[in-house]
Order: sequence, then structure tokens, then C-alpha cells
Amino acid sequence: MASSRKEWQHNWGMNQWQETRERLRAFALGLPEAYEDFPWGETVVKVSKKVFVFLGMEEESEKWKPGFSVKLRESNGHALNLPGAAPTGYGLGKAGWVTIPYSDETADTDLLCEWVEESYRIVAPKRLSAKREAPQP
Repeated sequence: MASSRKEWQHNWGMNQWQETRERLRAFALGLPEAYEDFPWGETVVKVSKKVFVFLGMEEESEKWKPGFSVKLRESNGHALNLPGAAPTGYGLGKAGWVTIPYSDETADTDLLCEWVEESYRIVAPKRLSAKREAPQP
């Protein structure tokens, strides 16, 4: 039983979190004027030169555990209730940033995408946020 549990954890660690990360990345890059950048060796998505989602590194390391960070107002408390979630370090937590680990207890990907969009709306210029709110034809 222990080996199958370890195998499951290994499979989740190598596949599931990377799939979730890629889905969040693709969603974020689909928002108006969003683009990818790689400061400090990690992947971030920006709008108007401002980060709205930190996606972390592509591979887990001793210093980096799989997770992502978003700036939340309305959903901050909900996000912080997820197992392992915490205010983002470096003082960003005081401004509403939350770091959420990729794990089997992480919320469904649709909800995570909603949080990425909430972060975008907070960070993006109002003209872009309004564009996102406009009904799609």
C-alpha cells in the first residue's frame, strides 16, 4: 500500500500540478494585453508591466515548492482557507497577495482561473478590466 501511495504522490507531483499550472498560464495569457515574463527565474504573467500572477518555476526544487500567487480582495479569505495557502512573502501578503500550493487539496481549476481573473482585474488598468467585463459577441 505504501508504494502505491508513494507512486500516486509521485505521479500527482510530476503531472497534475504541471497541468494545473499550464492551464492557469494559458488562461492568464488569454486576458487582454497579458504577457509572460521570467524575472528571478520564475514565470509570471503581467499586464501593463505589472505582475498579476506568479506561476513559479517549471520544476520543483529545495527552495521552491509548486504553487502560484495572486492578488485577491473578494476571494482572499476563501483562498487563505485552502490547506497550505498563506499570505505571499516579501510583504506582498499585506497587499492582498495569496500563495496557493498545487496539491490534491487545491480548489478546482475553474475556481483558480476565477482567482487569476480577479487578480488581473485588480492589477490591470481600468480600460482593460472594462474590456474584460464587456459581453462577448
